[in-house]
Amino acid sequence: MPTKVTLLTVLTIFALIGVLLYIMPFNLFLVSLGISTSMGLYLLFFTYFVKPSREASSYPHPSLFFVISFSLPVIFIVITAILGTFTIITTILLSSLTLVIFYYTFMLPLAVFHKKTKDEMEATEPLPKISIIVPAHNEEGYIGKCIESVLENDYPADKREVIVVDDGSSDGTYEEARTYESRNIKVFHKKQGGKYSALNYAYNFISGEIVITIDADSLLGRTSLRRVVGIFQNNDEVAAVAGNIKLTNKGKFITNCQSLEYSLGINIFRRAMAFFGSVVVVPGALGAFRREVIESTGFFDPDTLTEDFDMTVKTLKLKSVVQSSGKAISFTEAPETWYDLYKQRLRWNRGSFMTLFKHRDALSNTRFGFLHKLGFPLVLFSKFFGPLARFAIIISIIASLAFGPALETLIIIAVFLLIQSLISLIALKIDDGDVNLVLYSPFLIMGYRTFIDIVTIKSLFDVLFSEALEWTSPKRVEQ
Repeated sequence: MPTKVTLLTVLTIFALIGVLLYIMPFNLFLVSLGISTSMGLYLLFFTYFVKPSREASSYPHPSLFFVISFSLPVIFIVITAILGTFTIITTILLSSLTLVIFYYTFMLPLAVFHKKTKDEMEATEPLPKISIIVPAHNEEGYIGKCIESVLENDYPADKREVIVVDDGSSDGTYEEARTYESRNIKVFHKKQGGKYSALNYAYNFISGEIVITIDADSLLGRTSLRRVVGIFQNNDEVAAVAGNIKLTNKGKFITNCQSLEYSLGINIFRRAMAFFGSVVVVPGALGAFRREVIESTGFFDPDTLTEDFDMTVKTLKLKSVVQSSGKAISFTEAPETWYDLYKQRLRWNRGSFMTLFKHRDALSNTRFGFLHKLGFPLVLFSKFFGPLARFAIIISIIASLAFGPALETLIIIAVFLLIQSLISLIALKIDDGDVNLVLYSPFLIMGYRTFIDIVTIKSLFDVLFSEALEWTSPKRVEQ
């Protein structure tokens, strides 16, 4: 990404924040700016320059980010009440603005800095042996293409082994996979027990130093394996590496929104987390772990629907470094209907909440380092408070347009939409993505995002009040 484009885009974002400064009361804006920048400086200093202890604090406590984030509405209610300017809309706007400024002044620069400084090298000789696990359930029409993409990879065949585990499929997945046994692919069939059980089952047959998991409906980029291994070779402290997931089916409104959502999540949030070596999710579509790390965590657990998120958190709890690769690419297919997207996100969010509840000690145990300070609280905040805050903002906007200063509200909306578009542009430029997807940026605030928020809230209630939750999978093109 050209430096001039990056600089111009960032300067434009800050200019737009200046527009908000002009619209909003100056003293309240300064409070918002002060809180957000203080959180950023705190995290930079105490996380990057001060190495946290492995020992738990005598006085377990939540991180500063967690406390301030959930206290923002109360803080601004008190401040605006003292100043005599209290309204619900002002409180919501100031709380949101504080987090927006934090995101733009902390996460965004780190993501750009990570892109500029973390040059990814391909693996070099001598190459370690790797074990590639492909768990599959009812993946007829996909499993063969997945295996082909692995075989066509440029990692030496004598340095890799591929284990396909058919987890009780009721279609022709097992038979399709077995046609590749003559090409040194190990194929096993077991009674259906879930993805975690298929991954654990494969460990009976692996011998590689690095274990790479691939979803059976995904396709590997030709150099992806070398890219992943190169990160392990470059830093002995790296315990896991997250691949870069890209969508193969675009062109529809729903798939374009998902593609932009992936770009924002991977190129902004994940790169910022990678700056600290604390990527929160190593995806099942392409994830890699050192073999001894997975053994140290006790393998994959059955008690969540997102075994990849759960395993990553367990790895981070070991005070291990979890990195990401922008060049190790896995291509996958996005849901093409709203119902299939609903089923996919229902499982993702149910599993995320299960994992958050399971590892809630990460909020108070200071020995978990950056996972405690920002990683875990940020995911918790985005899942719990994010959807509710966005609904509150929508209601406030409607009320303001109907009964309040409509012009001022429209200006604020326009500024935020433009900022979101610029952030999307940076995310796409970082990864050489399709800049035309910027046109879908407004829908990642309202519309598409509203649908995802509804599914997220439903998932939370499902986890809180349902005893048994099933795996919900979307339908794909080949099925």
